[in-house]
Amino acid sequence: MKIAHECPLSIFDKVQAITDYDYALVHLFEEKIGYYKKFEEARDKGREIILDNSIFELGTAWDSDRFAYWVKKLKPTWYIVPDVLDNGPATIKSFKAFMEKYPNLPGKTIAVAQGKTYKELVSCYKFLNTDPRVDKIGLSFNHPFYQEEYASQSSNKYEAMVKGRQSTIDRLFADVVINENKPHHLLGCGLPQEFAYYKFAKWIDSIDTSNPVLHGIQGVRYERQPLYDLYGLSDKDPLKMYTIMSNDVNDMWDDIQYNIDMFRRNITPR
Repeated sequence: MKIAHECPLSIFDKVQAITDYDYALVHLFEEKIGYYKKFEEARDKGREIILDNSIFELGTAWDSDRFAYWVKKLKPTWYIVPDVLDNGPATIKSFKAFMEKYPNLPGKTIAVAQGKTYKELVSCYKFLNTDPRVDKIGLSFNHPFYQEEYASQSSNKYEAMVKGRQSTIDRLFADVVINENKPHHLLGCGLPQEFAYYKFAKWIDSIDTSNPVLHGIQGVRYERQPLYDLYGLSDKDPLKMYTIMSNDVNDMWDDIQYNIDMFRRNITPR
């Protein structure tokens, strides 16, 4: 699995040096010129880049015309086609409309399977899997039905998210839905130790999460989970990375790097 960790600009180069690719939030391109320049430099160095439509940060995907403008300008390796949170039919409609309006954008497409229920998620996934314009499928970490189905088995909502995505992926396999011949992307996480569950899943091509950076900034180091010899957290700080992009966090680099190192240890087969 290729790893990207979103981070403030003050440590962008340091994080880039110990991760596999770069993950960009499109709405910040119009707010922070220095932020866009970092990804332009990354592209020119030959770094792989995923351009996100900022739906998790904003609640709705960035304006489709402006998103297409930035795809054309940056020419990322991948871009996430505008989707609709937890709504499979609306995501399919959004995908069709965007691809019909912008059929020749540079880069490869990532389409995120959405759904407010498992059944709806499966229906959306099956559509995306059979559409030849989809180069990679994304799976989110926080669908509402994760909370509904796994809250009673979890100590907090983030643990429910972990169990929810893990169990949903298991169900997708049991129902012969997952296409192992197509690359997948896992978006975000509830708790970082989740990804150890997928360490042998060759069909998962990439993951992104700011989790190790966010907690390192606050002086929180991942703790060893003795049961499975993993490093992670029992809870999660709700702070979102895009709100602190301009902060100088170099003083917390030791904690940030420690978390990034333990994150990679978790997903490395041993």
